Amino acid sequence: MIDRVAIDGRPAGAADLGLAVAGRWGHFTAMQVRQSRVRGLDLHLARLESANLELFGEPLDTELVLESVRQVLAPDASVRVYVVDRGGPHVVATAQPPRAWPGGPLTTTTYRYQRFVPHIKHASGFAQAYIARQVPGADEVILAGPDGRISEGTISNLGCFDGERIVWPDAPMLRGITMQILERSSLECVHRPLTAADLPDFPAVFLTNSWGVVAVGRVDDLALKVDEGAMARVIDAFDSTPWDPI
Repeated sequence: MIDRVAIDGRPAGAADLGLAVAGRWGHFTAMQVRQSRVRGLDLHLARLESANLELFGEPLDTELVLESVRQVLAPDASVRVYVVDRGGPHVVATAQPPRAWPGGPLTTTTYRYQRFVPHIKHASGFAQAYIARQVPGADEVILAGPDGRISEGTISNLGCFDGERIVWPDAPMLRGITMQILERSSLECVHRPLTAADLPDFPAVFLTNSWGVVAVGRVDDLALKVDEGAMARVIDAFDSTPWDPI
């Protein structure tokens, strides 16, 4: 449940309701805030800047983004920043209680689907929500192409750790912020084609999003290894990332 909303750096009023609910052309980023700090703030701003140039053809006022976040900020919160169109781009920040993954290892299932314009975190999440409702009982749904090659989860990235390096799928996807944080950690990262049948070969398979990193214990009818030492190395690589003040 959303607790607070700000638009263009000020608290939202009743007159802003139309903008908040009718913005169909746009993009966003999602972050977990703890003690008024966030991991990878520069990556969140870079994501918004890049998408804004592609969708609106103009740079984004990052100071306006930060001021909008400050307007809704609680010490601990789950924050989203949308940039939506209504006669031009407008910044909408929302805050709700903090979120985290449920205790792992998680159960996942695959679904044949490719997100439209996958490199942009676009404002409409209808397709992912619809898919999740088709497979009740799964903690997350892993998207795969017609050939079975995995791309990403509906709200996550999937990674595998072989004991030396992180292996990400080689497929069109959204490069999540937690994924990018791991890519600039001390762990080597590579991309290669992956199918569900490949996953049992790895000591650890995991999901990432703004909620952090969590182990996967099953995909479809396949049980996966959960090497606690391997998972600890991945989680430690993420947890060692400093927090940035907002």
